[in-house]
Amino acid sequence: MNSFDCIIIGAGHAGVEAALAPARMGLKTAMVTLSKETIGQMSCNPAIGGVGKGQLVKEIDALGGEMGLAADRTGIQFRQLNASKGQAVRSSRCQSDRKQYRLYMQQVVLNQANLTVIEDKVSELMVEGGQVKGIKTAGGLTIEAPTVVITTGTFLDGRMHVGTQITPGGRVGEQASRRLATSMRDLGLPVVMFKTGTPPRLDGRTIDFSNMERQDSDDPIIPFSFRTPFIPKEQKLLPCHITRTTEQTHDIIRANFHLSPMYSGQIKATGVRYCPSIEDKLKKFADKSTHHVFLEPEGLDTFEYYPNGISTGLPADVQEQMVHSIPGLEKAVIVRPGYSIEHGVVPATELKPTLETKKIKGLFLAGQINGTTGYEEAGAQGLMAGINAALQVRNQEPFILGRESYIGVLIDDLTTKGTEEPYRMFTSRVEYRLIVREDNADNRLAHHGHRLGLLSDAEYAQGIEKYLSIGREIEHLRSTKIPPGTPLDQVLEDAQSAPLKQAVSLYDLLKRPEIRYEMISSFDGTLKDLGREVIAQVEYEIKYEGFIHRQKKEVEKFQHIEYIKIPEGFDFQAVHGLSKEIVEKLNRFNPMTLGAANRISGVTPAAITLLMVYLKKWREMKHENSQ
Repeated sequence: MNSFDCIIIGAGHAGVEAALAPARMGLKTAMVTLSKETIGQMSCNPAIGGVGKGQLVKEIDALGGEMGLAADRTGIQFRQLNASKGQAVRSSRCQSDRKQYRLYMQQVVLNQANLTVIEDKVSELMVEGGQVKGIKTAGGLTIEAPTVVITTGTFLDGRMHVGTQITPGGRVGEQASRRLATSMRDLGLPVVMFKTGTPPRLDGRTIDFSNMERQDSDDPIIPFSFRTPFIPKEQKLLPCHITRTTEQTHDIIRANFHLSPMYSGQIKATGVRYCPSIEDKLKKFADKSTHHVFLEPEGLDTFEYYPNGISTGLPADVQEQMVHSIPGLEKAVIVRPGYSIEHGVVPATELKPTLETKKIKGLFLAGQINGTTGYEEAGAQGLMAGINAALQVRNQEPFILGRESYIGVLIDDLTTKGTEEPYRMFTSRVEYRLIVREDNADNRLAHHGHRLGLLSDAEYAQGIEKYLSIGREIEHLRSTKIPPGTPLDQVLEDAQSAPLKQAVSLYDLLKRPEIRYEMISSFDGTLKDLGREVIAQVEYEIKYEGFIHRQKKEVEKFQHIEYIKIPEGFDFQAVHGLSKEIVEKLNRFNPMTLGAANRISGVTPAAITLLMVYLKKWREMKHENSQ
C-alpha cells in the first residue's frame, strides 16, 4: 500500500499547481493522471492571460506558482490588453506554443522533488468518519493520504457532443471519470452539469491571410513572471490575424439550430455566458450582423490554427459550410471539428474558503470542478488548494486571501455566492482595482510565497529591490525642484501644460495628466537606470495618489469585519434577532468570517452588526471560562 501526505487527482492547469505547491513545501505528494504525456495539456485555446485572467497569472507567479514562467518560456505572441486605458485594467495575454507548454510543464512536474506521478484512473475516494483516507484506482492500487485534491477539469462525467453524436470523455480521445463521479455522489457531494466548448481546428496552409487584420507582439514585451528578466530576442514570435463572420455564416447557423446540441434539447447543462458558442452569439446578439474571429497559431512546428470566436457543437458538415463562409477561410481545411462538452461540477458553496469540502475533512476541489472556466482560474485554485492541503497536514493555519487580490475575489465569489454558470474572472469583479493591479502583484503577495517556501530567498530579494527602487525614485522626484527659466519650459509648452511661475518639484509636475516620466527624465537623470516596469509604477503611484489613498481607506474601513473569524460549527440560531431566512442562509453557506457573511445575498448590515456583538460576547465568555 502506497502512502503520501497529499494526493492530486488530475494533471491539468489546476492539478499541476496543486501538486507542485505541497511538493515544494516538502510534503510527500502523488499526482494521479491517465497519462504523463498530457500533463499541462492546453485543452482549448493555447493562450495564457486576458482581461482579469492576466492578473490571476501574475498573482500565481507572485506566490511561487509555475504558470507565468511557463507562459514566458513558451509564448509565441505577447500583448498587453487595455494598454490605452488605466493601469488598473491592463491585462497581459500571450499565445503559447501548445506542444512546448505541455513539454515544459511535464519536465517541471516529472523532475520535482517529493512528487511522484502515477499513471492510473481514480475510481473511488476512501473516507472514514468524515475524513478522507486516500483513493482506489481502476488499476487496483490503494493509495493512502490525509489530504486529496480533485482537479478533474472537464473529465468528471464528461460527455462530448458533435451534432447528435455523443461520446463519453473529457477531451478528444480521452476517457471520462465516471466512477469517481459516482463515488463523490455516494459521499453526499452533489454533482451538477455545466457546458463548455471548443471550435474546429484549421490547417493554416489553407487559410488566406492576405486581407485579414494582422496582430503582432508588443515591443518591448512585458513578461508574466517577475522572475523572468526579459523575453530573449531569439524566442520566435508569430502574428495572429482577425477576420469576421458574415450574414451567410449566420444564415447557415440559423438554418441548423435544430442540430445544435444546445438548442435541440440534447444538452441541458448551463453554458459559458462570457465565452459563448457561435450559436449562443446569434441567439443572444441577434442584432449583430458580424462577429470577430481571431485566428491564433497553435505553435511553431504545426500548421494548426485555433479560430477563436466560433466555438460550436454543430455537426461536422455544417461546421465546414460555416467555416467556408468566413472571409479568408473559403478553402480552409478542418483538421478536427469543434465540439460541445458537458462535465460534472460540485457547487462551490460546498467548499470552505480553503477549497476544502465542508462535508469531508481533507478533501479539496480545484478548477473546473468548482464551476469555473479557464486555465488561469484553474491554476489559481489549484495553487491555493495545494497550499492549504499541505498546511493541514502540518497542522498549521490555513492560507486565505482576502478581496485585496484577484485570487481572493475568485474564491470568495465561488464559496460565498456560488455560480449558476461557468465563472470567468473580469477586472469588474474586483472592488479595489486601483491597488490590486497586475504590475504590483509581486509587491502584494511575494512575501506569502516566500513564507510558504514557494519562493527562494534570491527570488524574494529580487522583488524587494524592485520596490525599493520605486520608493527611492518617488522620493527623489519629490525632493527635486525645477525653477522657471530652464529648458523644461519648452517641454511644458510642447505638451500644452501650464508654464512654471515658481520652483516646482518633479513629483508635482508628474501629477499633471499631460506630463509623462520620459518628458522630465533629462531633468532627473535616472531614467537610464530604471526598468520599464519601475518607471510605470513610479508614474502610476504619483498620478493616482489621491485615488489610491481613498481606496486604501475603503479597504481599512471594511477590514474590521473582513477577518473576524466565525468558529466552525457556530450556532447562528443562538443569535437573537436574526430572521429565520438569514439563519438558514448562514447555515447553508457556513461562512468562516464576518466579511464572507456580509457578502451572502440577503444577509443585512443589521444582521452583521448582531453577529459582531454576539461573537464579541461569546469570545469574552469563552476567555473567562478558560481561566
